[in-house]
Amino acid sequence: MIRVLFVCLGNICRSPSAEAVFRDLVKIRRLETKIQTDSAGTGAWHVGNPPDERAQLVGQTRGYRMSDLRARQAAPEDFEAFDYILAMDNSNLANLERMKPVSGKAKLFRMLDFGDTGEEEVPDPYYGELEDYDHVFDLLEPAAEALLDHICKTDLADQAE
Repeated sequence: MIRVLFVCLGNICRSPSAEAVFRDLVKIRRLETKIQTDSAGTGAWHVGNPPDERAQLVGQTRGYRMSDLRARQAAPEDFEAFDYILAMDNSNLANLERMKPVSGKAKLFRMLDFGDTGEEEVPDPYYGELEDYDHVFDLLEPAAEALLDHICKTDLADQAE
């Protein structure tokens, strides 16, 4: 089982959106028995809360369901439990790098290291408008597709041998 964790600051906008997009791709490709997803935030402000209503609304218009997700805080143990940890921006990447234990096995990337979006970071839409949430999904969709392609080529291809 390949385990993938998406991380932003509060785990109510970007990372649950990324999880919802990626989880749907996994389902479409019928890989649910091989890939498991989760999301978390580097901060604890929203622990236990569902995703932001605006993220859910924009996600729903694109066919993604995320009302079942609840915010949690990233922990050092995640580096042992997950194979991939995807930070939404450089600030969260730096926080995760500081948190990573020496023994941590997870591969740490920015989400937009995958896909050809022309951007390096998924911007935080929290203080913005619905268009900002749309932009987040515009970035996440090709990145999630490229991430899944990468996992299929590297990790899942190794398991098939």
